[in-house]
Amino acid sequence: MPASITNSTTRYGWGTILLHWLIALIFVGQFVLGFIMVRLASQRTAFELIQLHKSFGFLLLGLVTLRIAWRLGNAAPALPRSVGALERRAAPLAHLALYAFQIALPLSGWALVSVSMLEIPSMPFNLFVMPNLPLVESDAAESFWAAAHWYLAYAGIALVVLHVAAALRHHFRLRDNVLTRMITPSSGGE
Repeated sequence: MPASITNSTTRYGWGTILLHWLIALIFVGQFVLGFIMVRLASQRTAFELIQLHKSFGFLLLGLVTLRIAWRLGNAAPALPRSVGALERRAAPLAHLALYAFQIALPLSGWALVSVSMLEIPSMPFNLFVMPNLPLVESDAAESFWAAAHWYLAYAGIALVVLHVAAALRHHFRLRDNVLTRMITPSSGGE
């Protein structure tokens, strides 16, 4: 049977899989891009990378919002029976934390550019001007949001590392299908 776009009771569908890996790629890429852009000597190159970072931040915010809506309308497959009670309770909390960080991080970046005294417009992929959030511009607000964005980025990466470690533990130690079902989609008949 052909692969399904929606989830089944045992596997994820193409919709969830594509959103998961696209968001993962952008999220990790954003961290790398952010790390590089603040360490460049060339202000012009740094400025261009900052604009690209903002563009992908807005894209990430949109994709995560779509992912959450997709998740609400598409139940996740049940965990294998081998998964213990503590992990069954922790898994939904970990996923909720991942969603929260993936929303909070781009929002904190948007808040940062909104309160900046530099008043540089955000133009996602040079397509349109993204309006600022209705926040008061000030040096103090900019410092606050810069720190919040920095701490959220590092905490988000730590959470992603834990998520990857848990998936690898399931695959290599527990030898269950938790990882593979996020790679191979469900078929319509499952």
